[in-house]
Amino acid sequence: MKAKYGWAPCYAVWTEDGKFSVSSDCQPFGGDQGKSSIIASALILKRTAFRRFSVFYAPKGPLMDWTNESLRRRVLDDLQAFAKKQGAIFLKIDPDVILGRGIPVGGDEDSENSGQAARSDLRRRGWVESPEQIQFKNTVMVDLSAGEEEILMRMKQKTRYNIRLAERKGVTAREGRLEDLPMLYKMYAETSVRDGFVIRDEEYYMTVWKTFMQSPSPDYQSPAAIPLIAEYNNDPVAAIFLFTFAGRGYYVYGMSRSAHRDKMPTYLLQWEAMKRAKAGGCLIYDLWGAPDVFDESDAMWGVYRFKEGLGGEVIRTPGAYDFAPNKFLYALYSDAMPRVLNLLRARGRRRTKQA
Repeated sequence: MKAKYGWAPCYAVWTEDGKFSVSSDCQPFGGDQGKSSIIASALILKRTAFRRFSVFYAPKGPLMDWTNESLRRRVLDDLQAFAKKQGAIFLKIDPDVILGRGIPVGGDEDSENSGQAARSDLRRRGWVESPEQIQFKNTVMVDLSAGEEEILMRMKQKTRYNIRLAERKGVTAREGRLEDLPMLYKMYAETSVRDGFVIRDEEYYMTVWKTFMQSPSPDYQSPAAIPLIAEYNNDPVAAIFLFTFAGRGYYVYGMSRSAHRDKMPTYLLQWEAMKRAKAGGCLIYDLWGAPDVFDESDAMWGVYRFKEGLGGEVIRTPGAYDFAPNKFLYALYSDAMPRVLNLLRARGRRRTKQA
């Protein structure tokens, strides 16, 4: 998927016997590792910049037990040596470790020890908080381990009311099909123009959505992603994509038409996604994104207020950190990238308005 957009994947694994290996195919994850178990891993994406130099990115990685200090030290040592050997401008990682729960009330007194230790290690080693955050630092997660009635009761009263309002108004939800995808992209484009955010070209989303809809989730009981479409009088008015992986459901893409928003179709869709994720064995529903700053100054504040009503808990992570062997090129890259992104966003806005 990423290879179509200039990224080349490689796979890093660490085993109990002290070995570290990097491969350009996924064999290390499924191949014969002898009698030694894999204790850490990372998908590392490589992209060429400034013609002959490269940047590396390990999304949501490396995966390991971040509370294990000796393992953490070993993995970071190897990653830094790898970046230097590859002549990287920088290597970016996204530690999927919890820094804290709930809205911070000041300082780090509500932070979790594993998150604090990971962040402290990175800073001590010269990693810097990335000016280019790819994933959301924070998110909202809903616990699906309870019964449906308890999950509903954890929601805010207004959210429960809006779910029932949508049902009373005749809004229904159905699972989408491949033939719905062009319509869903147009709805997504309409949403982006109305709400002022930039999306990619149609080919990108067609590729992503089709790939995951046609791929089984690890339990092989359902596709890795399904679109859920809300309809009023058989007319699609809103939709979301539910992704599932390793016991967790994810809300990644959401879209709606301007018409019939008063019938609250998005609330019904979120409830439908939770029920489906729970029925599929998921214990967590990740609403995928929360503000960096929890007040009205953050662009995600309005979206967060909607997610907050669904009864989830704010989960905070350290965010992305960069290790830059080449400080000079890293400074050039960091200076140039915002301008490039602004140019791409401007083009994206023009393209989306024409969709």
